[in-house]
Amino acid sequence: MFRNPHEGAGRPPRFVIIGLVTLSVAALAVTVWTMFDFLREQVIVQELITKLPDESLASAEELAGELRWQFRLTILVVLNLIVTGFAVVLLWRAYGSSQRSLRDIKALAGDILSSIDQAVVTTDIHGHLTSINRSGMELFGVGEEVVGAPLSELTAKVELDLSRLRDEVVANPRPTISRDYALSSTDVTKNYRAFVQPLSDWESDPIGHVFEVRDVTESVLIEQRMRRMERYMGLGSLAAGLHHEIKNPLAALSLHVQLLEEELTAFGVSDNVSETVAVIQAEMARVGAVLEGFRDYASLGSLSKTPVDLEQMIQQQFRLLEPRAKLQGVTLEFTGFHGLRPVLNADPVRIEQVLVNLLVNSLDAMSKGGLLKVTFQCYQDLSPPSVKIIVQDTGPGIPETLRHRIFDPYFTTKREGTGMGLALCDKIISQHNGAIEYQRQNDETTFEITLPTEFF
Repeated sequence: MFRNPHEGAGRPPRFVIIGLVTLSVAALAVTVWTMFDFLREQVIVQELITKLPDESLASAEELAGELRWQFRLTILVVLNLIVTGFAVVLLWRAYGSSQRSLRDIKALAGDILSSIDQAVVTTDIHGHLTSINRSGMELFGVGEEVVGAPLSELTAKVELDLSRLRDEVVANPRPTISRDYALSSTDVTKNYRAFVQPLSDWESDPIGHVFEVRDVTESVLIEQRMRRMERYMGLGSLAAGLHHEIKNPLAALSLHVQLLEEELTAFGVSDNVSETVAVIQAEMARVGAVLEGFRDYASLGSLSKTPVDLEQMIQQQFRLLEPRAKLQGVTLEFTGFHGLRPVLNADPVRIEQVLVNLLVNSLDAMSKGGLLKVTFQCYQDLSPPSVKIIVQDTGPGIPETLRHRIFDPYFTTKREGTGMGLALCDKIISQHNGAIEYQRQNDETTFEITLPTEFF
């Protein structure tokens, strides 16, 4: 529930109303007592009038008249006190009704704020916490006792510097300020977006600030995937055009260079000339490889899907890479499925291309030894059911500043290579309606491939 430390703020008015009722009852009792005194005095005056001489009757009658007027005024006071008592009772009932309505509204607002999956925190004008909802307690790992503490204590366990965000909005007042934060744990990196805006009372006077923290991890991942998918749009026709316009002249050039080499060999040219011709041939072969890679990346060809045995595919690749791994001092470790085995309906050639690319990249990154581990995880309860292929190595990984570019075409941190490997992996997995993600945690580089599957 949304916590607020001022739950007892309605008690003083209740005591005031009880005090007013008590004073009204006391005043009514005193007035009634006074009325009885007036009645006794009137009886006494009437008895005196019967015993007074005639010359004193006028003064006695005047005194009796004053007593009657005072009695009437006392009756009027009694009526006023009774009406006032009824008014106080009605006021008390109205106050009780308004208090119940206010409590219901607070409970409703608290339930609504507690039910949302976003952390909501409010502070006073001095930066001390005045309320926090359940999601906020779970996010920051705190309890209700944090209410009343400085904002800096709330973020002591979590790297969300809301105090700096508050200082910024205090120094430069604006309707809303937002900041993005990335929190890394042992398993995953989550992205959060924090919003802050001033909090005002009914007279528009500032009384504090309200913070809202959202988990935007899924949105960030979708946005990254959308940006990567945009690279594929329009590349198909461009690749076909480039392949036609460059590949054919390149083949003709390669043929003529080969004929030239034969002619030069017949004339017995120097070694320098032979090396120059060899360099030309090597560069033409490299251009051809780059062109083929670009065509494969941009092509939207159909998939030849068949049931794929992932365990068998990984074991086969491990057998092929085992000699190289031993030579480099790399330990290969594989954890297959336990119990329930999924059926992956995919293009085996392209899935194998992805796995080979990731495994070779891992070996390239561990030239001085390390651990290469492949793990499978099944998610039968998801819709659709999915299988996750986790490839981990203990290599140096990719610098954090270049992380956002790892799936870009022609981007590579190696001295050799075209930089199309991970781009093709991303393309192939996207064609299978899956996702591939990169993480770097605890000195381990991890690529996670998630693919829709079936179980049996």
